[in-house]
Parts: sequence; C-alpha cells; structure tokens
Amino acid sequence: MAKAQTAISSVMAMLQEWDKGSTSVRLRILSDFIHTSKNKTGPELEADFAQAASLFLARLTAWIRLTYMVGTCLSQQLQALTIFLSASSGHKFLAEFLEVGGVLTVLEILGLKQAKEEDKTQALYLLMCIANAGRKYKELICESYGIRAVAECLARSKSEETQECARHTLQTLAQGNPKFESQVYKGLIALLPSSSPKAQQMAAQTLRIVQKIVRQANPNIVEPLVELLKSYHLEVQFEAIELIKDLMSYDVQEQLLISLVAALVPVKDKHMKRPEILDDPNIPELKRPLPVYVQQAAAAKVIGILVREMRDIAEKLIQKRCVHNLMVAMGNEDHADSQRQASITLEYLASTFPIVDENIREAMGDILYQLRMSNPEMLYMNMNAVQADVLRSNKVNIPGIVEGME
Repeated sequence: MAKAQTAISSVMAMLQEWDKGSTSVRLRILSDFIHTSKNKTGPELEADFAQAASLFLARLTAWIRLTYMVGTCLSQQLQALTIFLSASSGHKFLAEFLEVGGVLTVLEILGLKQAKEEDKTQALYLLMCIANAGRKYKELICESYGIRAVAECLARSKSEETQECARHTLQTLAQGNPKFESQVYKGLIALLPSSSPKAQQMAAQTLRIVQKIVRQANPNIVEPLVELLKSYHLEVQFEAIELIKDLMSYDVQEQLLISLVAALVPVKDKHMKRPEILDDPNIPELKRPLPVYVQQAAAAKVIGILVREMRDIAEKLIQKRCVHNLMVAMGNEDHADSQRQASITLEYLASTFPIVDENIREAMGDILYQLRMSNPEMLYMNMNAVQADVLRSNKVNIPGIVEGME
C-alpha cells in the first residue's frame, strides 16, 4: 500500500511539474518518457503512471493542439504520442486521442508549410498506428480527408523517408478498407503527373498493388501513365512499364495500346520546344533529348516487351498501325535510342509474323531491308538521311493481320 502511495505521489509531482513548467521543463519530461517507455505495452505504461497514464496523455494532446502550428517540441510530442498509440493492449489510449480530434491535428501537421520533414515523417508514423488499429480507424482517417492530406504530403515532400512513409500510409489505407479503396486509387492516379520524380515512381509502384485490390481499372489512368514514359528518370519509366504490363489484363487495354502506338510518332507543335534548362549556356554538358523522344523510345521498348510476352497483344498492335509507327520511329535521326528500340521491336514482329516481314520489305526496298537484316539493332548507325526519310514516309498498314496469318 505504501509503495502504491509513493508511486501515485511521484506521478502527481511530475504532472504538477508539467503544468507549471516552462517549455524546457516539458521537453525534459518528454525526453525522459521517450527514452524509458519505447515499445512498452498499455498495462506497462499504466503501471509506470500508477494507473494514471491517461492524465499525462490528456496533457500531451492538449499541448500539441495548442503548439503544433509553431512547432514547439513537435517531434518529441509526436514520438510520445506514438508510444501511447502503438502500445499493445493500449486501445483506451487510442480512443482518448481520437475523442479530442487527434486525427485532424495530425493531418493538419502534414499540410503545414513550416513543418520540418522529420516532423511530417513522425506524424505519418502516428497516422499509421491509427490505421493499423483496424478498418473503422482507416475509415475515420479517410472521412477526415486523410487520403488527400497524405497524397499532397507525398507530392510536396523533399525527403525520401517522408515520401516512403506517405506511400506506405496510402497503401495501408487501401488495404482492408473497401469503402475508401477506390478513393485511394484515384488519389494515386492524381499523383502520376507530379513534379516530383520520386512521387511519380512511388505512385506507380503503389498503384500496382492497389490495382489488384480495386479490381477495376479507371480509364483516367491511361493518359498520365503513358506521360510517365517521358521521364528522364529510369526508375520512373521502369515502374510505368511494369504498371502498363499489369493493366493489359483490364478493360483499359485497348486505350493503352492506342496511346502507346500514338506515342511512337510525336506530334510536332509548339510543345516540341526544348525546355530552357536544356539550352542553358551555363550547363554545356547537358544534352538531353526532348521528352517526347524519350517517350517515343520508351513506347517502342514497352511495345517490344508486350509483343514478346503476349501473342494476342502483338496481333492487336499490328492492327493499330504499330508497324508503320515503329518505322517512323526508326527514321527519327534526332534520337538514336528511339531508332534502336523501334528497330529491335520491329525485328521481333517481322521474325514472328511473316506478313509483317513482307510489308516492311516492300516499304523499305531491298537495299535498306538487307541492311536491316544484317544487324537490326545497329541499323540506325548504318543508314543515310535518304533511307531515314524512306522509313518516316512509309505507308505500311496491316489491318487484317489475323486473317492474313490464317
């Protein structure tokens, strides 16, 4: 009894010190709590506070709501809250935090321009603790416009750790949450045109997981996904290509194939101007191709992957003037990679479908055709300007590929 009374007196003294203390005093109390309480269970935390842990949690939640906009000890406050909310058998702490509007406070921290990246990361960890508690908590976050807040944090963040936490949070909100899974899916699609390559990569990567959850493909995914093929970042292109492959099993297949074939022939208009940064005289070594040419090469590459892996896809692509557009790409003297990728893909189609070989031989003429046969991958290195123009001006059209093969 005397031991219990001593413990109560110690806790009450600490709480009084918190109530009367300055910021530095509270920071010391928080630091001590974080150091001694990590990974403790709910019952262990209650024992440490003489069954009055809720009194400290109430003070902590009140203080963070008053000070989060100015950032006072924000990291330590979030860490302390995470200890409470992640404690096993500590459901009462989660309920108490939610009762005072804790979710809204955390989401507002994610949107603060002045908040530090590490504070946003810690806020996301806290949000994941809530989401991991079950479906109804995921729904609560989503009902509080959490999907938008987390997606915007992912798009705007400059820290990869913060972005990865945001990505993982979005994935968690989509899993086991049928009421809001489609909203997470749409939120990820909205991230594809982001100005952050890392956000684009993570959005495409997570879409591959969430696509299997929602089962139906949204047609709005096609345009921004094909636009990702313009990226100079190979990791973005890789995730885009993998997602395109996955989407071949969904209703957007036709739309995707049409867009990929169209990307083989960039439209020459005002948008074809080189970005000013590429012509900056202070960066003489920067000689990147136009984004549409990067997209052209990537489209030829992904078409090559598709026709190798899926025979029925190859037949559909041929029917959509794919051969004609690949030859146009082969004649693009402004971008060697477009020529190489298109030549490799066309060689596979010609070797697989005799009707394709017959048509390209007729369009190329014997000399250029023999040059292609000798080394398809290096054709662009060996042909002259006139031959390149022949490729760009070809009239190949094979609408009846299936009937023609039969």
